Amino acid sequence: MAQRAKAAAQRLAALDTQKKNEVLRDMSRALEEGVSSSLLANKKDLVAARQKRRAEAFVERLTLTPKRMDEMAASLRSIADLDDPVGLVIKSWSRPNGLEIHKVRTPIGVILIIYESRPNVTSDCVGLCFKSGNVVILRGGSDALHSNAALFKLLASVVRRHGLPAEVINLVTVTDRRAVDILLALDDSIDLVMPRGGESLIREVRDKSKIPVIKHYKGICHIFVDETADFGAAERIVLNAKVQRPSVCNAVETLLVHEERTKDFLPKMVRALQAAGVAVRGCAKTCRAVKGLASATEEDWRTEYLDLILSVKVVKDVGEAIAHINRYGSHHSDAILTRDTASCERFLKEVDSACVYANASTRFTDGFQFGMGAEIGISTDRLHARGPIGLEELTTYKYVVRGSGQIRE
Repeated sequence: MAQRAKAAAQRLAALDTQKKNEVLRDMSRALEEGVSSSLLANKKDLVAARQKRRAEAFVERLTLTPKRMDEMAASLRSIADLDDPVGLVIKSWSRPNGLEIHKVRTPIGVILIIYESRPNVTSDCVGLCFKSGNVVILRGGSDALHSNAALFKLLASVVRRHGLPAEVINLVTVTDRRAVDILLALDDSIDLVMPRGGESLIREVRDKSKIPVIKHYKGICHIFVDETADFGAAERIVLNAKVQRPSVCNAVETLLVHEERTKDFLPKMVRALQAAGVAVRGCAKTCRAVKGLASATEEDWRTEYLDLILSVKVVKDVGEAIAHINRYGSHHSDAILTRDTASCERFLKEVDSACVYANASTRFTDGFQFGMGAEIGISTDRLHARGPIGLEELTTYKYVVRGSGQIRE
């Protein structure tokens, strides 16, 4: 499969933008027309997951609904509407000898994506890789085998209908874990690996891969409520970041509150969280301010709950908040809620995370929300991409040099 994918990469890289967009829009329609078959396949996976007593957060990520199918179709249309990065001239300049040098975006090649229980990853990754001129090999988790196969069948039918090599999109249906080990050794055919899932999966891929890996391990996201924050807005933002979809990596896991706000904002915020079903764990100062809370441990500050659990810590100022985030955070997404310009700018400058927010929910760390059409994942690495990975992040570049007979003396 990897060898055939490599052979197909050159054909896909040369495909013009109009044709790519036409295929993507047809893929979108195929998803809309295939809702019934996709949900039926998904039901098989959900039944098996519940029989295995999978956690509710896991089942939630695995679940397809008509609404999610609509969102997946809309995502493909959004990708089609985006500018094509392939062939974009990043920079150009002339040398004194007359050479014209152009730095031009080009596809990476063949991308292997290893993911767990989210079937929507299948269509998002196909769409983004296809638009950016990359051949994709998808290896989903066995828990979503039926769902992924049904979705892939719809997308692959569009590829064939347009006369393109079937190998421009690929799905590994072998459930044996040794298949992953084999793929991770094929550095002559695969150019990049992107694991999406839990920390154990990502670390295993990193340790075994002979191919470059783009990754993030955890989403330990923070919100710091400064003493000058608009507390009505702060309450809405914190609730959104924790409750709206707690099972995702951009949900907030730790709330930091300025010590001047322990008597007014903090008790009200905790009550609102508890009313929404959140189990709150507090530092010593938080537990003194709000009676009856479970005490947070050192481990809580390092935990990605992916559930309706939140740890809360009182800090003396923005400096302590920054220090806590840089020590315990996962460099994913962190926010400050404040009306003080100096504190805001210091936070945005000094917090070492892929995405830093001022007066907004961390839940926006998402390729679709960033206007990227969709995302293929989120990276907390520094090379070569950071944050949501969209079309541009799925390209590398080459230098195109035009001359008129120049030779080097």
